Amino acid sequence: MPKKSYPLAKVYGLLEPGPVVLLTTAAAGRANVMTMSWHAMLEFEPPLLSCVVSNRNYSFDLLMATRECVINIPTAEIAEQVVQCGNVSGATVDKFLQCGLTPVAAKMVGAPLIAECYASLECRVVDISRVKKYGQFVLEVVKAWRDPAVTAPRTLHHLGYGKFMVAGDIIQLKSTMR
Repeated sequence: MPKKSYPLAKVYGLLEPGPVVLLTTAAAGRANVMTMSWHAMLEFEPPLLSCVVSNRNYSFDLLMATRECVINIPTAEIAEQVVQCGNVSGATVDKFLQCGLTPVAAKMVGAPLIAECYASLECRVVDISRVKKYGQFVLEVVKAWRDPAVTAPRTLHHLGYGKFMVAGDIIQLKSTMR
């Protein structure tokens, strides 16, 4: 079957970078949650990742002010809450309360972990040189948490316009990487 032209505005759905995450921030005694799917690993050690947060998001100001956050990785079991977090603004709503999520104190940063997520990465902002132009933050993971009971997480992957793919089958192939 021959390929057909595809709308440029939908390309991001073809190259989604990884699982949808819940970015938490906190300032002045108030925590916030933001649904985010634009992120990528940049380095193994120390673990560095890039994420894009628009200056139109409430989380942007909190991230700029505190220079720290937590990347929480949810599974399909809380998909409804993940989407709900992405459809309301933390400037006017307590998303933890409204979406039924449980904040848990982090060890290294002021932003909370989310109890319902199978993994959480405490991060500090290490580079903002591309924030003004692209909204791109570079984060260093300073502490990582993972629920050992979750051996095959069914993560969500955003395909655009309310469509998500759920990661499923795991295959093991020969690798020389350690």
